[in-house]
Amino acid sequence: MSSSSLSHFVATHVDVPASSAFAFLADPIRLGHWALGCMRTRATDEPGVYTGFSLFDDSQSWLSIDAHPDLGLIDYKVGPKGALIHRISARVIARPNAGLSARQCLVMLMAWRPAGMEDSRWHRLCASHEAEILLIREQITRFHETVG
Repeated sequence: MSSSSLSHFVATHVDVPASSAFAFLADPIRLGHWALGCMRTRATDEPGVYTGFSLFDDSQSWLSIDAHPDLGLIDYKVGPKGALIHRISARVIARPNAGLSARQCLVMLMAWRPAGMEDSRWHRLCASHEAEILLIREQITRFHETVG
């Protein structure tokens, strides 16, 4: 874990191949099971745009996902309807680049703080990512066992 007033970063090892972790993290419906600020995701009428609800206050938010499999990078655009901005990324590092076994990878979740975000909201986001990386690790493992 690394945090500053501008960015937050969490990481974990996962005992699945990188391709399985990537597929899990790039799935917007699965995101609705681990992203505390966007639970219960579902598709909207706009292609590639999804909506979900905060576990904290049930407020609605929107997201889209730009997945870059060749880089192991997933960019999440989040925000209010019609005003999505790229603020969160996930990165999956394959075993050869992380010195891991063939059935392991490194998963990272990164966020940066936009100007004007209140301290309390930033603190909540950082705390959420601390919990989310644990949820991600467990859920990726179960996902891999069922589809892997």
